[in-house]
Amino acid sequence: MWARVLATEDTASLTVLRLFLAVVMFPHGAQKVLGWFGGPGFSATMDMFTRIMGIPYLFGLMAVLTEFVGPLLLIAGLATRVAALVLAGEMVVAVALVHLHNGFFMNWTGKQAGEGFEYHVLVVGMALALLIGGGGRWSLDRTLSRRS
Repeated sequence: MWARVLATEDTASLTVLRLFLAVVMFPHGAQKVLGWFGGPGFSATMDMFTRIMGIPYLFGLMAVLTEFVGPLLLIAGLATRVAALVLAGEMVVAVALVHLHNGFFMNWTGKQAGEGFEYHVLVVGMALALLIGGGGRWSLDRTLSRRS
């Protein structure tokens, strides 16, 4: 089973896609876990998820870890398909719980009640491409799959 999860196409385009998705997602995780980039940090994030949004602690923790650990796995190209799957799943949940009622577009003008879900669609699309193709030429997945 792991051989199929780690197998990847020998293409640089998947590497580029993987790295750009990681670069976009990592700051979101770092905001939630470390308080970097103006984020609230772990305690405040979990408080918001559990007390304000009513999300069970375990699910909030899974979201935080997905946004923090997932991009690190993508940077390394390790378990790319797993990281892509959980990131896509998290984006679908975020749209369903928070962003769907704000419409498609981001809140560029500040006139909407909140952010739309166009960003999430892009993340899901990138993640699906990685789920299909794997981590690409320069990934630990490729190195490990070639050894087995």
